[in-house]
Formats: sequence, structure tokens, C-alpha cells
Amino acid sequence: MKYYSIFILFGFFIFFNSFKEEKTSPPNVIYILTDDLGYGDLSCYGQKKLSTPNIDRLANEGLLFTNHYSGNTVCSPSRAVLMTGQDPGHVHCRGNMPDEKMGALDSTMVTLPRLFKNAGYTTGAFGKWGLGITSNEGEENPLTHSFDHFTGWKSQMIAHTYYPSSIVRDGKEISLDSGTYVHDFIMEDAFNFIRESVKENKPFFCYIPTAIPHAAMHAPKELHEKWRKKLPQFDDKIGRYGAGPGEICPPVQNPIAGFGAMMEHLDDQIGELLSLLTQMGIADNTLVMFSSDNGSHHEGGHDPEYWDSNGPLRGHKRDMYEGGLRAPFLARWPNVIEQGTTSDFPSAFWDILPTIADIIDQEKPLQTNGISFYPTLKGESRQEEHNYLYWEFRQGKHQFVKGKAIRLGDWKAVVNYPNSSNEQSQPGEIELYDLSNDLGEEHNVADQHPGLVQQIKSMLSSYE
Repeated sequence: MKYYSIFILFGFFIFFNSFKEEKTSPPNVIYILTDDLGYGDLSCYGQKKLSTPNIDRLANEGLLFTNHYSGNTVCSPSRAVLMTGQDPGHVHCRGNMPDEKMGALDSTMVTLPRLFKNAGYTTGAFGKWGLGITSNEGEENPLTHSFDHFTGWKSQMIAHTYYPSSIVRDGKEISLDSGTYVHDFIMEDAFNFIRESVKENKPFFCYIPTAIPHAAMHAPKELHEKWRKKLPQFDDKIGRYGAGPGEICPPVQNPIAGFGAMMEHLDDQIGELLSLLTQMGIADNTLVMFSSDNGSHHEGGHDPEYWDSNGPLRGHKRDMYEGGLRAPFLARWPNVIEQGTTSDFPSAFWDILPTIADIIDQEKPLQTNGISFYPTLKGESRQEEHNYLYWEFRQGKHQFVKGKAIRLGDWKAVVNYPNSSNEQSQPGEIELYDLSNDLGEEHNVADQHPGLVQQIKSMLSSYE
């Protein structure tokens, strides 16, 4: 009996200490945000003309979401939604604006990086901020919002080129040698941040908002030449894009090949990232997430029709249809997420903040109206669901409403506003689609469901 009691006590001691160790070993978190990557641009989502084997590993070794949505149909408001956890009807930024008027974050909010800092994490952001001039002091600067480190473009406009004249590192603008492919410079800083965080034995949040595959189709020369040989039929095409005052955005011969080269390069770097996590001994306790800020684009000579960038979805960037809003979303966390799983749970960017709060044991910030999908990551059946998802997109000098959308169960409602250059235009008719059998939003069935249309009209009016 004496030995039996000792055995029980010893077993309890082991259990308690392993539980304690688990509770004191919070996961590292890496969030990779691509720019204008379409729902169909990854081979794990059906892309046939290029292969993304390393990005596909995130799906094969983790969870692939089929019903995940970006924060908006353009860059800045989508990023504001991600950082604040507020849906597009509540977030302060509803559309892209010139750099000098960009909607900076509210420094009094518990935004995503501040949530991590409150939990004792070291934090870094590497890439395109999209919420102000990163060398300015105050609320435009990522460092103001609890990022310990930032390396990236000075502004959203300058991020149209991968050969800028300068870069911003921790609030200071640094001149670059001519011909520096800035994406690689930024990624190396991100990898070094991970290395240093592990050496310091600190949990980290690494946010990588890469500009690939947005704007100018700039890719490393060797890869671009490789893809030009694959796609010589497009060699007569020249891609052009602007990059803001004083910046040069070199034209691209065969931007179709440029896109393929950009995607291969990014995929290679995701492979390097996963190898680094293994080398540092942190792969099992690191949550890696991968998504896109909105649907595919037509800019810089990119041809989303050739690449079938949005797969079965209708529309592209700046549209309120699924092709402008639905985003790829992958999550890999070997200690928690079952390998090779898929979820059709409808989720969106405003859910990331409460999900992270749940994961790192922090209070859900007051401003967010998102929900935690941590149960879905863990494969649990209990999962709170949205009553509906809402988006609105504003554009122009005075930020006129250009479109609104609601997803209510399998129903998707879209309202487009006619172009108006000098006054607020009135909304068009509500379009209604049944996504359960019309994913491409080809058949407007609003006339067949007048009661539902009236309900949606009332819901939309609450956001006026």
C-alpha cells in the first residue's frame, strides 16, 4: 500500500509538471500575409499552371480552410481589420487612400501586436505595412503599436516596386544600393528575427506581410528568365506600374512569366522558413498561418485569367463578389492541428485577433466583434459561429461607398454602387446568390426570395 501511494504521488508529480511546462511554453506564431494572391493561385487550392509544394506543406501538415475571408477587397482596410479584429463595418479604414491620408491604427486599442506584447512575446513585422508612412513618428509607425522591430517599405505606394531607393528599419529610413531586390532583404531580416528570438528563449510573433504577388511583376533575374523560357508566347507583353514620388518602378518584359517566378520564389522561401523552424528546434510549437489580403489583381501586367487565379470564384480585387473577398487560409501547428485536414467553417480576418487571444490566454480585446476559431484548429466540434459576415468597400477622394456584401449562412448578398465622381451614389439592387450550389455567383435569385431580400436590406441599413 505504501509503494502504491508513492507510485500515485509520483505519477501526479509527473502529470503536474508536464502540464505546468505546457502552460509555460506558449507557441510561437508566424502570420504570412500575401498581397493580392487569388483563391486559386496555390496548387493546394487547384492551381494547375504552377506548383507551390512548400506552401502546400502547410496544408498537408496542417489545416486548409475553404471558407475564409479577407478583411476587405483592397489592401489597407483589410490590414486594419486584421490588426484590430473589427469587421469592415466597424473598422476606421474602409478603403485605400493616398499615403499621406492613410488610416493609421488607434494606438489606444489592444491590436494584434499589443496583444502579443501583453503576453510577454517579442514582436516583429517585415514587409508592407499599408497603414501609414513607416518612418513617421506616431500612429502611422508599426513600432507605436507594440512591434519591437519593423523592416519594410516606407509606404504603400512605394511597395509597388521591389527596387525602391530606400527601406525603413525600426523607424529609420536607410538608402539602398541600386538594383537591390528588397523582398529578399526583408525576408532575411524576418529569418534573423526568428533566430534571435529563439536564442533569447522568448516566444515570438513574426508578421510577414510580403508584397508578393502584387503590383510590378518583379522577380529575381534567374527565376524570371527561367519562366520566360516556359512562357515565350508572352514575351511581347510589357508590364508597367508606378511607385510613388521619386521612385523608379522598372517595366517588366513578360509579366506573365514574372508572376510565375514570383510565386516560385515565395514558395522556396516558405520552404526555407519551415527548415529554419526545424533547425531551431521549434517547429512543433510554432503556429504558422498563411493568407492573402484580398483577391487577385490585374495590375502590373498580371493576367489572372491565364493563371485562373480565382478558380471557381467570380470577380477580383475591388469586387464584392467571392473572388474579391474569399482568401486562401492555411494553418500548421504540429502539436495541435491534425495533419491534412480541411475546414469549411466560415471565418474572416476579424476572427484572427480573438483566436490569438484564446491561444495565448489573453482577454479578448473590447473592440473586436470577431470570434475565436481555436476550437476548429484543435478539431473540436464545439465552435461558435457568426450570425453573418459583412463587408463594405469605399473608394475615391471622399471615400464613397462602392459596394457592400453580406454572407448569411449559404446566402451571399451583393450591392454595387454606381460610379459617382462628385456625390454619394445610391445603391443598386440587391443581388442574391446561393453559394451552396452557385459558388461562382452566376445566378441572381433575389426575385425568388423577396422576404430574405427585405431582411438583408434591413441588415444593410444598420451600417449606413
